[in-house]
This record gives sequence, C-alpha cells and structure tokens, in this order.
Amino acid sequence: MAIPRGHRFAIEFDSAFPQGLVLIGDVAPDNEYQTREDKAAGRPVRQKLDQVTGQRQWKATVTDPDEPNAKRASFEIIFIADVQPVPSTTEVLPGMRPIELAGLTAEPRVAGNGEFKYQSYVYRATGFTATPHAAGGRPSQSTKPAGSAGSGEQPSKAA
Repeated sequence: MAIPRGHRFAIEFDSAFPQGLVLIGDVAPDNEYQTREDKAAGRPVRQKLDQVTGQRQWKATVTDPDEPNAKRASFEIIFIADVQPVPSTTEVLPGMRPIELAGLTAEPRVAGNGEFKYQSYVYRATGFTATPHAAGGRPSQSTKPAGSAGSGEQPSKAA
C-alpha cells in the first residue's frame, strides 16, 4: 500500500532540528484569506481549522540556526491546538527566544518554481515543551519531546 498524499510523519524534535529553533515574534492565529467583498460586507475573519484534527491553526515564524542556506533558515511552523500555544522560555534578544516543539510532524512537499524545485517540509506541532535545548544546541538529557501533529514549511531537512 502506498503512502497517501499529505501524510504527516511524526519526527523527534532533536532529529529535525539538532541546533534547536529560535522563535521570532509571537504565535498568531492562522486566518483564512478574506476578499475585499468579505471586508466590505463586514464578515468576520475566520481562523483556519486543521483538516485532520479539526482543531484551530496557529502560526509562528522560526529560524533554524543549523540551516546553511540563509533564504531557507526562516520559515513558519503551524501549531494545531484549541488554544494559542505560549512559549515558556524567556527572550534572549528582543522578540527572539529559543524553543523546542512538542508533537512535531513533517509533511513532505515540493517547493520552488520551474527547474529550481527542491524538497521541503511542512512542520506542524501541538505546542512547546517546557525546557528547550541548552545554549550551544546540545539537547539536555532530561528533555525528550513527544511526537504527534503540527505545521510550517521548511525546505531541505531530512525527515
């Protein structure tokens, strides 16, 4: 039996991001596209729902310090949760904090245009773990994230 399109592979955080991730800014609702007609009619903005779980989608921009290509180092992670996930870590610089994701999944995608296509992934998570990696990118022995569901697109990472 073939793997169906859109399958989400559970992956350990340490395997996907050996140097950890840095959250840039805040987690925000992932809203549906609203046309001019929708705005003119005064229709409310609706938050996207995950097609698999039915839970609300949230998005956040992250940076992967392990990515050598600067154009691919920053990407969005999609969180699947009924309430907005809040990171428990403190800021190391204004608007930047080290994070570790819980319930991480990767969905393979093809990105790019024309002859410049490449393998990328949509990363989804259910939230944040309590303690991220120690400084220097080395995982602490006591921290092990759970693998489940979540999203954001990141190119060229082995899953």
